[in-house]
This record gives sequence, structure tokens and C-alpha cells, in this order.
Amino acid sequence: MDNMDNSYELADSHSLRGRVFGRLREDILLGKYKDKEELKEVVIGKELGVSRTPVREALRQLELEGLVTIIPNKGAYVTGISDKDINDIFMIRSYLEGLCAAWACENITEEQLEEMEESVFLAEFHAEKEHFEQVVELDNKFHKILYHACGSRVLSKLLVDYHHYAQKVRKVNLSEEKRAKHSILEHKRIVEAIRNKNVKAAEEYAHDHIMESIKRMHDAEADVE
Repeated sequence: MDNMDNSYELADSHSLRGRVFGRLREDILLGKYKDKEELKEVVIGKELGVSRTPVREALRQLELEGLVTIIPNKGAYVTGISDKDINDIFMIRSYLEGLCAAWACENITEEQLEEMEESVFLAEFHAEKEHFEQVVELDNKFHKILYHACGSRVLSKLLVDYHHYAQKVRKVNLSEEKRAKHSILEHKRIVEAIRNKNVKAAEEYAHDHIMESIKRMHDAEADVE
């Protein structure tokens, strides 16, 4: 991403509307609000300590993302993401992630490679200690570096959006030691392939990593049942 785009995203994320939007999107994606539940501007404003204006603006943006439906003279209601939506997102993301890793073989910098390797090393350490919040943060960092390393602003933006939608799945996958270690091992293979500029292997490993993520999610759900 170029400097202008980075500056815009940074400014937006720190704006009042941007913060409210980010919080509401995360709460919806993590299941805090049920499907078709009304999002009341006054209640949300009091909860977040803001006026109704940034809440209203955030709800409009959430509607553009398909997470909220605004009915005139009635209110805003959670649209949510169905199980089919999640499967579709991961299927699409698997191919985009593979393409991203393949392009990163040609465009990644040594600094970015070292940062990815460091994130894998630290994730292994924290997984052993069962510090799963840190593992989730390092997973975010790994993918963020990979997306920027592909050299395509368009592909990077698409993957960042899909990464947001996968929050609930990632937290489930990375909140248990065995599943977290599998994910970290997959990251290690991706980095090694990129460092060796093995385009075919990088694409394959990145694609399989995303498909394995949704499989681990289904396995975790089956264990609960």
C-alpha cells in the first residue's frame, strides 16, 4: 500500500467514527449481537461514550459491508454472517491468499521476511505458554506483513477485509494449543517457501493453510457438540 493509502486508513481508524465502526464490526463478527438484533444508536452511544452522530455514521458503513440493514423510520438491524457465508469467505480467501504468497516471492523485502520469521518464532513461544491472546495478535501481524509484501494494493485490501470477517474462526483456531501449533507450523512452511522463492510451494501452502483453518473450526464445533 502506498503512503497516501496508509495515511488515510490510519487517520480513519483513529477517527471517532472509525473507532466506533471498528468496535461494532468486531462485536458483530464475534457474535456479541444476534442476527436481526436491533442496534440502538442511543444505547451504543452510551456504551461507547459517544454521541449518536458517529454511531449513525458507523452503522451506515456497516450497511455498506453487508453486516447491518437499515430500515427507514425503524432502525438498524444486524444482518450477520451465516455458516455458508463463512465457508464462502474462506474458500475465496484461500485462493487469494495463495496468490498473495506467490506474488510475495517476487516482492517481499528482507525486512518483511525477518518480521514474518520473528512472528512465527514468538507465536511458538507463546503457544507453549498458552498465551493465546498473544498468539492471535501474532497471527494478525503475520498475515498483515504477508498482504503488504505481495506488492498489490488491490489484493492487499481484499485480503485485509476478508481477514476481518474471519475473526471468530481465528480466535477459535488459536485458543487451543494443538490447533494453534498446527497453524503456526503452516505459517513456518509459508515463510520458508517465500524465502526460497518457491512460488508453487508458497501458493500451495498458503491456500492449504486457509482451508485447514475452516476445517479446524468445524472440528472444534464438533468437539463442543
